[in-house]
Amino acid sequence: MLGSRAMVAAALVALLGGCAGSADGDGKKPASASADAGDATAGGADGKRTAARGGTIGGAGSACELPVSFAVAEHWKAKSVDAGKEPSTSAAGGDDDLAGAVADALLRQGPVTAACEIDAKPAGNIGFLRVWTGKPGNADAAGVLRAFVAAEDNVSKAKYHTFRTGGGVDAVEVEYLYTSKLLDETKKESAFAVGTPDGPVVLHLGGMDTQEHEEMRPAYELAKRTLRLA
Repeated sequence: MLGSRAMVAAALVALLGGCAGSADGDGKKPASASADAGDATAGGADGKRTAARGGTIGGAGSACELPVSFAVAEHWKAKSVDAGKEPSTSAAGGDDDLAGAVADALLRQGPVTAACEIDAKPAGNIGFLRVWTGKPGNADAAGVLRAFVAAEDNVSKAKYHTFRTGGGVDAVEVEYLYTSKLLDETKKESAFAVGTPDGPVVLHLGGMDTQEHEEMRPAYELAKRTLRLA
């Protein structure tokens, strides 16, 4: 089992490197629904932009069945995550054990487990809006979110506040900085959590760097303004 998230970071770097290599050959991104003001709708009283809608997930029959539902930005691709498999414990060990440990570290963070990832690459950005879910009975959204952030190494300047989603669900949000020791870079990340009868739900927006994060922010704001109990 891994004793450090450094190996996980290395795996992520390799994955993101492959994603970056698949971008347009001239190095330019295609137009992004989340970054193009022409494709975004006006925000609320806070003035924050939201991305154009591309569909809704969370309900029965959607790409990801969740305790909540919310609108997904246009062109973003949602995919359910199967986190039910345990890491490999075969006698052979070696690469299988390492791969299983890396997968486990990526699929579980603090009290929640990855349930859905919404890929921004089809919209022209490198990053994901990920949905994490916890066990029923833990309705303390603030506590779950703090534990989620605490489980991510090298976090600083975390700022928390409460708000209510457009669907009328009380939520807690955090914005913080994550520093990768492997890359020696610091980037902005955001997340918010809600409590539901089926357990807590955390939505997290990362990105390859702070610029990517900000370009994807309208998709995150869309989720905040449309999230409701499923």
